[in-house]
Amino acid sequence: MNATHNHSPKTDLTVTHVLAELLERLERSGKPVGAEQYRSVVLHLVNEFGDVDSGAELGALLDTHPAAAELYENIHYQHAGLCRSKLDASLAAEQLARAALSRAMGKAVKPSLFPTEPQLKEDPNHGKS
Repeated sequence: MNATHNHSPKTDLTVTHVLAELLERLERSGKPVGAEQYRSVVLHLVNEFGDVDSGAELGALLDTHPAAAELYENIHYQHAGLCRSKLDASLAAEQLARAALSRAMGKAVKPSLFPTEPQLKEDPNHGKS
């Protein structure tokens, strides 16, 4: 007989908090951390994120645990993108990446009203020695 189980999200974040705290310690450790230990903590935290309620309490936990927040964001990237990253930092990184790619292609970046969409113009010195 197949029974249908209604899954209700956990509201007690004790285990999630302990795992997030442990992940922070591993991330900041001055000593080498074993790959299996790190992987185990991450996998347990991923499972917890799948079971917890995504309310204000989880948001507060993620605000105080950057490594757990990054993991949470990566898990939910397909639905929410970089929803927990600072917009200014994300935008600046995108602009730097676009400028670096443009320089690598040998093109100068023309200033744009829309900084996330730089306009490219031909470099008059490109190909000349």
